[in-house]
Amino acid sequence: MKPKVIIIAEAGVNHNGSIEIAKKLIDVAAKAGADFVKFQTFKADKLVSKDAKKAEYQSINLMDADNSQYNMLKKLELSESMHEGLITYASQKGIQFLSTAFDVESLDYLDQLGLPLFKIPSGEITNKPYLEHIAKKRKPVIMSTGMSDLGEVKSALEVLTLNGLTNDQITVLQCTTEYPAPMEEVNLKAMITMAEALKVKTGFSDHTEGIEISLAAVAMGAMVIEKHFTLDKNMEGPDHQASLEPAELKGLITGIRNIEKALGNGIKTPSTSEIKNKEAARKSIVALKEIKSGEIFSLDNLTVKRPGDGLSPMHWDRVLGKVAKKDFEPDEQIEL
Repeated sequence: MKPKVIIIAEAGVNHNGSIEIAKKLIDVAAKAGADFVKFQTFKADKLVSKDAKKAEYQSINLMDADNSQYNMLKKLELSESMHEGLITYASQKGIQFLSTAFDVESLDYLDQLGLPLFKIPSGEITNKPYLEHIAKKRKPVIMSTGMSDLGEVKSALEVLTLNGLTNDQITVLQCTTEYPAPMEEVNLKAMITMAEALKVKTGFSDHTEGIEISLAAVAMGAMVIEKHFTLDKNMEGPDHQASLEPAELKGLITGIRNIEKALGNGIKTPSTSEIKNKEAARKSIVALKEIKSGEIFSLDNLTVKRPGDGLSPMHWDRVLGKVAKKDFEPDEQIEL
């Protein structure tokens, strides 16, 4: 049986530095039925230089005069006590806690907390020391591939596998690192390309607006779906506007689970529910008009009509030219 799609509800930094908002995000993800609720673990001092500018989408969404990426991220750090409180709270709500680490020290901290797997963000795919460090933890890895070409993804995988991971421990996510991502730049087919070329599981980290692209990814074989969500798109912060609101997240997860059911096992055979309709929907060979015993069955006196509990029209050629052995009334099913 094919494993179910792993759904990661990406809270990211949409907590705005508030433990109470973070807990509400966990509530939403758990209620929607996500497998993981994911945050971000970093220290601004280790992640970004003091003079680094915000990304364009961050400046647009925040609409403030301060263009410092450092100042923005400093406000969005989760302390160790917040991490521990959120892990406990997520467990109480029946959902697994996950976080993306953006530096080696944060990786070590998440490992100490016992997280079951690691998420590599798109920006770290060319960070060799980081990749080596994460691989040596020997835990499953999900790696986003935004801003990367196939060669860069392959190089990152080589670092991971040379340092202790196996291909079956790695899932790569097609991703477009723009918020929101333009539909014409999503390139879902790249997910299939990576699966075939790299021999790893694949999935999709969705930065588009709406839910339809994630649903399409599942229909195409994605094994992991990651999607940002928020309590309210109008909240202040860099990622809220490109995130799903609670009802949308619920709709996405319901849709994914329905698609999983609908994909089936690939064996073409009548389903249990439709077998009972076969007789009513199919047809049998019947008399077009009154036929006397001894007459020849022909195009002039035969037709096909429902129900399909008689002689199948697939025997049409075998019936034509045969002699009627009895009288038949119009619409009476033909017997040889």
